[in-house]
Amino acid sequence: MKGTFDLVSYECSKIVTKRYSTSFALATKMLHTSIRGHIYNIYGFVRFADEIVDTFHDYDKELLFDKFEQDLENALQDRISLNPILNSFQHTYHTYSIPKHLVDSFMKSMRMDLVKNIYRTDAEYKEYIYGSADVVGLMCLKVFVKGDVDRYESLKDSAMALGSAFQKVNFLRDVKADFEQLNRSYFPNTNLRELDELSKKRIVEEIKADFRLGYSGIINLPAEAKFGVYTAYKYYFKLLKKLQKTPSLEIKNARIRVPNYQKFGLLARSYVKYKMNLV
Repeated sequence: MKGTFDLVSYECSKIVTKRYSTSFALATKMLHTSIRGHIYNIYGFVRFADEIVDTFHDYDKELLFDKFEQDLENALQDRISLNPILNSFQHTYHTYSIPKHLVDSFMKSMRMDLVKNIYRTDAEYKEYIYGSADVVGLMCLKVFVKGDVDRYESLKDSAMALGSAFQKVNFLRDVKADFEQLNRSYFPNTNLRELDELSKKRIVEEIKADFRLGYSGIINLPAEAKFGVYTAYKYYFKLLKKLQKTPSLEIKNARIRVPNYQKFGLLARSYVKYKMNLV
C-alpha cells in the first residue's frame, strides 16, 4: 500500500534533517506533532537541492540538478515520486497549498549557484536571498497557519525576514568555505578576501534588522509553531552575537559554532519564556 511508502518517505526527510542540521532538527522537534513532519519534508527537499549545487563536485552538477528539477515537477503533478524526499515534499505541498511560485523561486536561486559566484549589486543579492531563504520561510509559514489566509498574509513579511536572517548568518559563518572552496561571494560591495571590521559591522546590523522584523512575527504565530520557531530564532541570534564578537580575520579562517551545551541552555531558557508567555 502507498501508505507504507509514504511513511518511509517521511522518515527519510526526518533523517535528512537530523543528519544535516542538528540545530534545525532540535528546533523542529519543538514544533507540535501535527506540523513537525511537514517541516521535515520541506527541509529534506531544500537540503537535497542545495547539496547538488554545493557538494557534488565530482559529478555533472547541472545534469543532476536538471534531473532533480524534472523529478520535482513530476512529483508535484503526479502526487507521487519514487524519490522519497520528493514524495514527502509533494505531500506537504498539496496538503497546505504551497504556491508554485515559491518552489520555482527556490529552484531558480539554487540554479544560480551553478553558474554565478559573485553578487555585485543589491538587486542580485536580494533576488538570491528571496529565492534561497525567504520563500523557505513562506513555505513553512503555510504549514504553521494551517490554511489561514489572513494570518498568512499578516505574517509574510516577518517570515521572509526571519528566513533572510538565518541565511545571512549562514553566509557570514561560512565565509571561508563559500569563498575558498566554492569561490562564492554573496555580500555585495564586500571584499571577502580582506574582510574588515567595518564591513562585518555593516553585515551584522543588516542581519539584526531582519531579526527584529522576524521576531515581530514569532510572537503572533499559532501556539503549535511558536516555541519551535522561537528556539531557532534564539539559536541563530546567539550565533550572530558570537560572530559579532569574533575578529573578522578569525571568521575568515574558522567556522564559528555554538557548542551543544549552549544549545541546550538556549532551549531551556526559551522553554521557560514560552511557558511564561514572555514570547
